[in-house]
Amino acid sequence: MNFPTGYDAIIERLEGIRPDRYVRNRNFIDGDVTYLSPYISRGVISTNQVLESVIERGFELEKIEKFIQELAWRDYWQRIWQAKGDAINEDFKSPQQKVDHHQISSGIVDSKTGINAIDSAIQELKSSGYMHNHNRMYTAALACNFGRNHWKMPAKWMYYHLLDADWASNALSWQWVAGSNSGKKYVANQENINRYTHDNQHGTYLDRPYSDFDEMEVPEELSEVISLELKTDLPKTDKINLDESLPTFIYTHYNLDPIWHKEETGNRILLLEPSHFEQFPMSPKSIEFILGLSKYIEGIQLFVGEFDELKNQLNSSKIYFKEHHFSRHFVGEEESRDWICDVDGYHSSFFKYWKKCKSKIGY
Repeated sequence: MNFPTGYDAIIERLEGIRPDRYVRNRNFIDGDVTYLSPYISRGVISTNQVLESVIERGFELEKIEKFIQELAWRDYWQRIWQAKGDAINEDFKSPQQKVDHHQISSGIVDSKTGINAIDSAIQELKSSGYMHNHNRMYTAALACNFGRNHWKMPAKWMYYHLLDADWASNALSWQWVAGSNSGKKYVANQENINRYTHDNQHGTYLDRPYSDFDEMEVPEELSEVISLELKTDLPKTDKINLDESLPTFIYTHYNLDPIWHKEETGNRILLLEPSHFEQFPMSPKSIEFILGLSKYIEGIQLFVGEFDELKNQLNSSKIYFKEHHFSRHFVGEEESRDWICDVDGYHSSFFKYWKKCKSKIGY
C-alpha cells in the first residue's frame, strides 16, 4: 500500500473514501478501508475533519454509523490516555493471564508463525508500514494468547513498524486482545482467518474448534522467544533560525497539520525529542514518513533535541502547541485537538462514551 505525503494527495484520498462500502466489508483484508489512519495519527487530518467530509458529501449518518463509530474508537483510546496517563503502559484493567515471559516470539518477528496469511501481513508491515486492522488482531492473538507473550514488547514491536503508530490505540488494542483491557481474550481459528484473508490454508495449529484452544500448549512456531532492542535513527540538524519577536508553533510527529495557524507569521519548528524516541522507538520508514509530511508545512525547521533546549533558544517568543499526552511537559499556549465530539474524561466502556458522543454529533 502506498501512502503519499503531499497534502493535496491526502485530501484527495479523504474525499474519495466510501463509508457505505466500508460498513459492508471493512473486516476483509481487501475491503474498502480508508487508508487514512497514518494521516490521522500524525495529525495531518483529524477524525472530525473526516466526519465533516462525509457529511458534506451527503452520506446519511444513520446508514454509516459503524464507520463513525470506528472514528470515535480512535478518539476514545486517546481520551482514556488523556484521563489515565501512563496507566495504559501496564496491564490496564486486570493482569494478563497465562503469561510465560515478557519477550516476543521470534516467529512473530521473523514472520514464521506457520499461519501463511499472518506471515504475509507481517512481511507487508515491515516493508510498507501498513497492516489491516483484522490482521493486527490476529497477530496480537498469536503473540499473546497462543505464544503467551506479555502484550507490551509485541505491542512496541508493532508500534515501531506502523506508519500510523499511535500508542494509545496500539497499547489498549493489544490489551483488549490479551484480556487485560477486556473481559476475555480474543482468539481466531484458521477458518476465521481464511475467511477474512481469502486464504485456504489447512492443517495448522489453529485449524481446530475454539473449544480446543483453552488446553493448547504453545505451538512450536511460537515457542522460541527473543528480546528486542528497537532504536530510532533521528536525523542530525543544523542550527535553526529563530525570530523571538514572532510566535513559535511547535509541531511534533503527532501534529503535522499544514493548515494549523497557516495564516499567521511565526517560527515553525518540528520538534523530535531523543528521550521520547528512546522510550517509543520508530522505524526508519516511519521517521522518513514523518519528515516527508513535514515538508508540506511552509517554513518548517527541524529541531532534534529536548523541549527545554528549544525553549532556551526561543527566549521571549510565545509558544503554541497542541494538547497530547506526549507534550504534557511543554510550556506555552496549549490548544485542543479537533475531536470528533466534545466528550472528555474516562469512560469504562466504549459504548458509554459513544452514547454521549452520538448525542453531541446530533443524530
